[in-house]
Amino acid sequence: MIYFDNAATTGHKPQSVINSVNYALKNLSANPGRSGHTYSQNTAITVYNSRKKVSDFFGSQGPETVVFTNNCTTSINYVLKGVLSPSDHIVVSDLEHNAVMRPLKAMGAEVSVAKVSLVDDKETVSNFEKEVKNNTKMIFCTAASNVLGKILPIEKIGDMCKEKGILFGVDAAQAAGVIPIDMKRMNIDYLCIAAHKGLYCPMGLGILIARGPINRTIIEGGTGTDSIDFVQPKTLPEMLESGTINVPAIASVGAGIDFVNKYKNCLLKYENKLVKRLYNNLQNSNVVFYTNPNISNYAPVISFNVNNIHSEKTVAVLNQKGFALRGGLHCAPTAHKKIGTLNIGTVRFSPSVFNTTREVDLLVKELKNF
Repeated sequence: MIYFDNAATTGHKPQSVINSVNYALKNLSANPGRSGHTYSQNTAITVYNSRKKVSDFFGSQGPETVVFTNNCTTSINYVLKGVLSPSDHIVVSDLEHNAVMRPLKAMGAEVSVAKVSLVDDKETVSNFEKEVKNNTKMIFCTAASNVLGKILPIEKIGDMCKEKGILFGVDAAQAAGVIPIDMKRMNIDYLCIAAHKGLYCPMGLGILIARGPINRTIIEGGTGTDSIDFVQPKTLPEMLESGTINVPAIASVGAGIDFVNKYKNCLLKYENKLVKRLYNNLQNSNVVFYTNPNISNYAPVISFNVNNIHSEKTVAVLNQKGFALRGGLHCAPTAHKKIGTLNIGTVRFSPSVFNTTREVDLLVKELKNF
């Protein structure tokens, strides 16, 4: 099976990440911060070192700003529900994932949607600015669309937020580890990360980096600190880390970041090369693409359809031929409404550094014969 569904989760993990998980399972099976024995202390040191490496990699203010969660969706919920009040207004983009849209719907939040231009970043920033009101508390948007691969001008949006005194949150599920992110330089207050994607960690680990305030909690419980008090701690990371954390996955974060750092100058370039190879070799065919990866500011994700066939039927046929791609709406109906594919969805192609040009060529051949 040739795996091209890396936007969902990276299918191949570096050996260093696998080794770190194995080491943690063998040597760090003790709750950090809960006991005074050596095993617990060693685990706590490993978790702290992972926090520090995450903070340094994404330009935050220190390890205490790094919270480990169940997944990126949990991180987003912590931000939206922990910061916004009923009277607040928020601006999002028209490419958002349901991880953003569903919490806002459940909260009954006042939401405005800014249109993202697929070719003009200045227009995108202008569209966000036009949606800002007197009671706007936050702008929250994806860094890169999981359907179209479009990278939003987050630094320019962050500059605008700073100028207007608005909090800025970013869904970096498709961007963390793929495109450079510096929270301080980009004025990002909240960064939500899917570690199992661009950082090559196991599934079941999300990261929230909170440089801005979190006012409320969603989950309360044991943290190993202030245990005599029934009130949840008010300081991060303990405030948002009730219960036992996923130590084996957390232990792998450092190895994942080291892998990305080692190849950071070529990862995005190589993966985009594979996307462009698919796109360029299928021009004048029965395949319809919805973006052009030859334009700048695109992550290595692209959507297409074949002969106006429903995307899920296409991926089922491709699966039988030995190719793993994803069809459907990709939990982002707003993006599909934008490109007119709500009825059939799209086939999503998302390679990783572990894919080869030969594998892409095999897919091209199969699609030409569809």
